[in-house]
Amino acid sequence: MSKQPLSVAVIGAGMAGRSHAAGYRQVNTVFGEGLPPIRLAAIADANTELAEDAARRYGYEKAVSSWEEIVDDPSIDAVSIVVGNALHRPIAEALIRAGKHVLCEKPLAGSPADAEAMVAAERTAEVVTAVGYTFRRSPAIAAIRDHVQSGELGDMTLFNGRYWADYACDPRGSLSWRFKGGPGSGALGDVGAHIIDAGEYVCGPIKSVAGAELSTQIPKRPLPLGAVVGHGTAPVSDEVGEVENEDTAVFTARFESGLTGSFSVSRTAFGMPNGLAFDAYGLSGRASFDWHRPAEYLFDDTQPEARTRGARQVIAGPQLPYFAGGYPMQAPGNGGGNAEMFVYQCRAFLDQVAGTPEPQPECASFADALHTMNVIQAIVASAQSGGASVDVA
Repeated sequence: MSKQPLSVAVIGAGMAGRSHAAGYRQVNTVFGEGLPPIRLAAIADANTELAEDAARRYGYEKAVSSWEEIVDDPSIDAVSIVVGNALHRPIAEALIRAGKHVLCEKPLAGSPADAEAMVAAERTAEVVTAVGYTFRRSPAIAAIRDHVQSGELGDMTLFNGRYWADYACDPRGSLSWRFKGGPGSGALGDVGAHIIDAGEYVCGPIKSVAGAELSTQIPKRPLPLGAVVGHGTAPVSDEVGEVENEDTAVFTARFESGLTGSFSVSRTAFGMPNGLAFDAYGLSGRASFDWHRPAEYLFDDTQPEARTRGARQVIAGPQLPYFAGGYPMQAPGNGGGNAEMFVYQCRAFLDQVAGTPEPQPECASFADALHTMNVIQAIVASAQSGGASVDVA
């Protein structure tokens, strides 16, 4: 193991940025040896007070007010980009040119053209480029993927996925950047990208979509008078602006395997703070997951005794992926949290950077994230053509 420190920085000190910052702080506490010491170099945010608070909380050496300062710092090796989608491309391209490894939050970019440019940069980059699909690091979701890929559920017959959230239910919630951009950049880009990726992670690539419907429940929102952090609130004015993207979307999908799937996403689903969930059905078994119960999943198969068949609650424990070596208390029933998944994701990214001998499964690439955006664009095209079937580019 190299004794030369690996220096990391995070651009963006909001909700997800802090999750990355905390993740890097803990990467050497999980799994095996192989990573060098981690130097927590800097947090960058235009909101200096926010950056300083995040740097203090998570033990970073300094806070800076611009992403350019991270690019220009030759001592920084690897960087997470956790800011508004439209800023991803210029920051990523600048970091790659500066020879820094890049972990970018999803969705990859604010537009397909920007995403394609980022993939072009990835092809010629001499650094690691990755995208944060954090739910891939859930022990329960990874276990269900193993059940599907090993054939334990038999030939797959249906995937039903949903990501229902309620952060946009309040009509007095301010018109932040999340409500800007064209169709596909709202609930689909924010939470939909995660459930689309989860569906493909478990069941393989999506080939086409159909039956899409997009709707906006709150068409106007008040303009903010201050900074909006994450899904938080801010003082608002009496002046309102137009919401430019969808609150809710539903669609069906055809996977390359021939499997049929149905999906629904919403940011206006009252009482659902973070409701990613899915059901995977086959001819001889089924599995279900609900993020509101992250330390377990349901499993059912063709047991010999029909009288006792039925869904069984599988409690997360060392038998699941990531659990052994990933928790301080490695006993069943103690796992399943958002913070741990960010630790595993940051560890996997730095495993790629450092070339550790026993790495965690690699992160998604820019190209993978462009594919997700192409699925979203196909959903938009389906909705705009009355629900017609649209192939994914």
